[in-house]
Amino acid sequence: MQQELNIFGQPIGASLSTWTERPFPPLTPMLGRHCSLEPLDVERHAADLYAAHAEASDGRDWTYLFVGPFAGLSDYVGHLRSEAARRDPQHHAIVDTATMKPVGTAALMRIDPANGVIEVGHVTYSPRLKRSRAGTEAMFLLMTRVFDELKYRRYEWKCDSLNAPSRRAALRYGFAFEGIFRQAIVYKGRNSDTAWYAMTDRDWRLVRAAFEQWLSAENFDPQGHQRRTLSDIRSALVLSDRFKA
Repeated sequence: MQQELNIFGQPIGASLSTWTERPFPPLTPMLGRHCSLEPLDVERHAADLYAAHAEASDGRDWTYLFVGPFAGLSDYVGHLRSEAARRDPQHHAIVDTATMKPVGTAALMRIDPANGVIEVGHVTYSPRLKRSRAGTEAMFLLMTRVFDELKYRRYEWKCDSLNAPSRRAALRYGFAFEGIFRQAIVYKGRNSDTAWYAMTDRDWRLVRAAFEQWLSAENFDPQGHQRRTLSDIRSALVLSDRFKA
């Protein structure tokens, strides 16, 4: 691609003369086959969410989050009530369609309509949601809202650089690693170097196709085991796309 130059012969970024500010995400449900995402409602969701998280054998799921673990339901309700009242982050409960019970939460945050940038964060998966089709579909539904519905340009994932499961998840979902911001955050009385990941609207076509293939019924055997991993499907699509180019 030829580099654009200004009148002084300096290289400049690609023109976005048709770009317009994007809408703020609506507080409406996102519906999938295995789960739905609903705006967080403390009265409807808190007790079931607390029960789902209580199935964990210890508190390790909260190590890399700014909050938790919680001493009891009342503390958890207080936390959710505070978060649900905020416009940004915009929290959602992840509801399992098989049981119609909330089993985790995730938020759209650092919402920047002017530049078309948004981040997914506050991802808290209970044992009922981990390593499930619903858990993967929840991320796909958020991406679909960001790129297809709202037409944002960039979608970010950030985590403590020591949070190995979160970093693996980012790569599995199709985010690209962009670097480490050293000494970026202080939380729970300790330092955090932050690992940055992102995908753009240009990445989305292949990322979406991989999710669609992975989530299809044909990708699972009668016992519910995946036939191909999400990463393998995406790698094959990328390779095929290169041969077409």
